[in-house]
Amino acid sequence: MESNFNTAENEIKDAATALMMGKLVAFPTETVYGLGADATNERAINRIFSVKNRPPTHPLIVHISSMNYLDKWAINIPGYAMKLAREFWPGPMTLILKRSNLAKNFITGGQDCVGIRVPANHMALKLLHHFEQLGGEGVAAPSANRFGAVSPTTAESVSHALKSYLAVDDLILDGGHSEIGIESTIIECLNESPNILRPGFISKEMVEGICNVRNLKLDESSVRAPGLMLSHYAPLAEVVLDASTSTGDGFLAMSEIETPSGAIRLGSPSTIEQYAKILYSALRMADKKKLNRIVVIQPLGSGLALAIRDRLSKAAAR
Repeated sequence: MESNFNTAENEIKDAATALMMGKLVAFPTETVYGLGADATNERAINRIFSVKNRPPTHPLIVHISSMNYLDKWAINIPGYAMKLAREFWPGPMTLILKRSNLAKNFITGGQDCVGIRVPANHMALKLLHHFEQLGGEGVAAPSANRFGAVSPTTAESVSHALKSYLAVDDLILDGGHSEIGIESTIIECLNESPNILRPGFISKEMVEGICNVRNLKLDESSVRAPGLMLSHYAPLAEVVLDASTSTGDGFLAMSEIETPSGAIRLGSPSTIEQYAKILYSALRMADKKKLNRIVVIQPLGSGLALAIRDRLSKAAAR
């Protein structure tokens, strides 16, 4: 047990060194796996865009080990944003803030704001800590997949999606299955009150409680942020929502909903949390089985169920 821990620790230190050298490192977070690079190294960041086939105007989220690094990347931080950071970091929340001089155009997509997150995954936090000890100031890390495709929640999925695009000295850290399974809540903090751009595990109600505001709406506004395109998170198979199945269709629904005759069950989550955790794995399974169509019965309710429906609506958009 001791030797396994030390081996993992050495791998994380090696990964931090690789980041300092301008290499790419895919690593686990509690949401999905990220494809990381030194957020101050333009050449390394350009490689992220190339590997992912990501539009250069699409901004990246900078990951830091604690909110102590926040003022390196952001200025004019509202009081409510600091409250959110103290309450939910480390955790599945990204804050969009006025950028400092450290946040260059190649990170922000030319915008005057930057997305910042402190992940709640022990391997990610150790990687960031070691990177910062070496002199690094932040790791930019979009999801470790080709742009617009299903986000990875395992190291195996990262390898399957990106191995033919990564260099031999890029690294993939294996931290098991992502605990939450869908991307972070993105909250714009540029005005007098917060604005939720992308729903996630941190719900509207949770944000309202901390910020002492009411009736926040999901509003994508004019700020570009990850995951806001109409079509996103999509498998190769066609995703159809809340429809009848045909023979040979994949089928995903809560466990109490029976599998229709002739359909191929892709997942039977018993809770909303489990639904989020297996969602992307189920979509990827359909592609492994070479299915043409996936029928998904969406979960009802607010909070995390709303975030799941957001991802599914984009996966179904063509």
